[in-house]
Amino acid sequence: MHSSIQEEILKLKEQKRALILAHNYQRDEVQEIADYTGDSLELSRTASTIDCDVIVFCGVNFMAESASILSPEKTVLLPEIGATCPMADMIRVNAPRKLWKTFPGYEVQPTLVFPPEFTLRDIKAKYPGVPVVAYVNTTAEVKAESDICCTSANVVKVVESLPDEKIICIPDRNLSMWAQKNTKKEIIAWDGFCHVHDRVTKEDVIRARKEHPNAVLMAHPECRPEVLELADHVTSTSGMLRFVKSSTEKEFIVGTELGLMYRLKKDNPDKIFHPLRKDMICPNMKKTTLKSVLRALKEMTHVIKVPEDIRIPAKKALDRMLEIKT
Repeated sequence: MHSSIQEEILKLKEQKRALILAHNYQRDEVQEIADYTGDSLELSRTASTIDCDVIVFCGVNFMAESASILSPEKTVLLPEIGATCPMADMIRVNAPRKLWKTFPGYEVQPTLVFPPEFTLRDIKAKYPGVPVVAYVNTTAEVKAESDICCTSANVVKVVESLPDEKIICIPDRNLSMWAQKNTKKEIIAWDGFCHVHDRVTKEDVIRARKEHPNAVLMAHPECRPEVLELADHVTSTSGMLRFVKSSTEKEFIVGTELGLMYRLKKDNPDKIFHPLRKDMICPNMKKTTLKSVLRALKEMTHVIKVPEDIRIPAKKALDRMLEIKT
């Protein structure tokens, strides 16, 4: 079944001069058919350098938007239009945030720093002149209203690059607290979060270490501060891939979405990997299937096009980040 769909995808890809990108959290079979796998911004930057007419982005909506921002001349397709990012929706420019519901296996008990109806423009008005650092896990509209973007890997460098002593970081509170731990500047954190990473507790780490005493524990900075305190290595998904590849250790506990296990095992067949929690699954990332990719190429759906009045300032925020020396 998979092989016949894969063959159709490959034929259509060639006919339409398409490039297939898959985020590290996608289903195994979707990553397998992709031309490139990786972090969202890394993929968009790669696509911008390749001669193609169509980009099929297997991920969530803000990722396809980033591809459109960096490659406006190309047609960007999101195979599943319902593949959204709950954290990205937790902050909006001029409308109240989309309040989260209880996610499967995770009891949400948020402590709101700002009122539910607060918008990005409200927080900017509350702290006039304070620069806004937007995580790449935000909508194009939010990026356009921000001063500079950051990734989970470079958030501290981005904060340190700004001359201001007070910084607004949006939307992930855990990433903001990780940055605060590593800078003397004052960080005003928005109270969004990734439900996949935020569900991990200190008790989960203690249990995992007992079950796998010889394993190195890696955690994504979207995890809670008390989890990061106990981790051996805190880094992004691409950082985890690099760390494992260069490490002499043979066993690892993986503190991020389970989709990364595919690449980790593929790149390191001689090493052993354990999930920090078995329910670290993003339902939206798993919406994309091979059938979705095939439909997108056949019908050229769903086209993601960022309007120029949003694309240009959003690209400026991304460019400012990319100008920082790493």
